[in-house]
Amino acid sequence: MQEPLHGCIRQEQYKSYLVSVTGCLLLVLLYIGSLYIWCSTLPRDHPRVIKRRCASVILVSAVSPAFVKLWMYWADITVDKSLWELMGVCLKGIIPASTLPLLLITVSHLGKKQTKPLYVQTWRLCMQDAEWIRNQVVAPVTEELVFRGAMLPMMVPCTGTTAAIFIAPLFFGVAHFHHIIEQLQLGKDRVSAIFLGSGHIVGPILCHSFCNSQGLPDIGSALSHPQRSAVLFCYLSGFLLFLVLLFPLTDPFLYGARPVCSLAEVGGAPICQ
Repeated sequence: MQEPLHGCIRQEQYKSYLVSVTGCLLLVLLYIGSLYIWCSTLPRDHPRVIKRRCASVILVSAVSPAFVKLWMYWADITVDKSLWELMGVCLKGIIPASTLPLLLITVSHLGKKQTKPLYVQTWRLCMQDAEWIRNQVVAPVTEELVFRGAMLPMMVPCTGTTAAIFIAPLFFGVAHFHHIIEQLQLGKDRVSAIFLGSGHIVGPILCHSFCNSQGLPDIGSALSHPQRSAVLFCYLSGFLLFLVLLFPLTDPFLYGARPVCSLAEVGGAPICQ
């Protein structure tokens, strides 16, 4: 009697895996496809192209909650949390979720020459710059909502939280093929860890925007810097501080409940630690 029961359980698990992976892949294809539906010979940084592509990805991010809702229906997932809470859109604990992850990412950039602070006049100029709006606002918000807010809830029940941190960069890399080697070299996606640690999407959005503005630490330039020893020391200090602060600053105690972790229990995957 137990063998058929185990067979049914395995069949349900396979169905859940299939639905989750299919949902994630469809979101990736939809996001990428929305960028190329516009037939144009203009370069990607032309204001007209930027505006069209921004409109496309905003639309995709707007329908991404529907993908999560359909996934919950087809995978027969039932939790006592709202759809928005599962995607990390909630007000409770938003202040630490906005500041602590950004502090963590900022520490990892010690040694890198920072851009000048934005004053009121500079902000006004930036808000009129289509490329700046794309890189600092539209891309972080839409990509985090789709690749983190929508996909991680679909992955967690199947893989658990730890594996989801490693898998998330692969889907992100499909949409950003030129970044895929960089993502694999990092070992695991820091932004996914922040989302699962805090349960909020606002932290990953701010960290994404910060990284877009500052870029990754440039070790190659540091080696040719006139003050090479000092710059490399700052880079190393930042990396070590990041490792030391990673777990304390993503401690669930600081953020309250993490609704996405309830999905791990539903799926039978290792629950959030």
